[in-house]
Formats: sequence, structure tokens, C-alpha cells
Amino acid sequence: MNTAQKGFTLIELMIVIAIIGILAAIAIPAYQDYIAKSQASEALTLAGGLKTAIATNRQSGTCFADKGVAISSETDAAKNPDKIVGKYGTAVIGAGTKGVPPCTITYTFNSTGVSDKLTSGILALDVSDNGVLKKSATATSKPIDNKYLPDAIK
Repeated sequence: MNTAQKGFTLIELMIVIAIIGILAAIAIPAYQDYIAKSQASEALTLAGGLKTAIATNRQSGTCFADKGVAISSETDAAKNPDKIVGKYGTAVIGAGTKGVPPCTITYTFNSTGVSDKLTSGILALDVSDNGVLKKSATATSKPIDNKYLPDAIK
């Protein structure tokens, strides 16, 4: 009596490998976009912290904590109230003409440790008088694609 062989044929294994390859080709780019979106959301979180500083500083008629002068030379974020350093980048208060409102927040992504889609990217956010953040219309040297940004600031 012949015994039946058990197992998969070569063609069945090749079909399974092809299906896994197709799924990976779809899933990997989607996952990379998801990572970029999650890292870009840090910009909005840090900008929210600087919105409070801007609201306080506007009582003095300026965007900056130092009476109209940006503390750009200070590298230590603890000593610079106009700058917040995050895991994926740095947010800094900027301003329109002569340091008066409308104020802007510029978030610069790190050159390492972030998604390739965001590496060294710059996101400029305008802060309205009522504290609403919107992506600035001012062009930056390396803008971030809108598809990676939170819907709240597009």
C-alpha cells in the first residue's frame, strides 16, 4: 500500500511567498508614512507650549520673552524661554516685522533620528491673535509635505 506524502509543493510555497511580498510592498510605505506623521505631531505639541509664552509676551507688545529680542545664541533650552527642544526637533519663536505680532513658531526637525521624509525639514507655523496655529504661507528652505502634518494646522 502506498503512503501519501504530506507537505507543500514548491508551487504552493512560491504562491505564499508572492502574497507576502505583495502585502509587504503595500504595508511598508504605509507604515513609513505613519511614523512620519507621528513624529511630525511633536511639532504641534511643542508649538502649543510656545503659544502660552507668546500669549504672555504679547502683553508687552512682542513675541519674545526678552522684550523684543530673540535669544537665538542660547543653546540651552532651559535658559531660552523662546525655544523648546523635543525628541525629533526644536521649536523656536520667530516674528514678523521688527519682532511684533504676528508671531511665528519655526520647528526644525533633527538631521538624524527622524523619518527620512522629515530629516532636516522646517515647519513654520503662524500664531493668530486668538492663539490658533496654522501652517505659514511663507516658504521655507525645506518644507514638510502636508500629508505628514496634523489636520489641525493644514
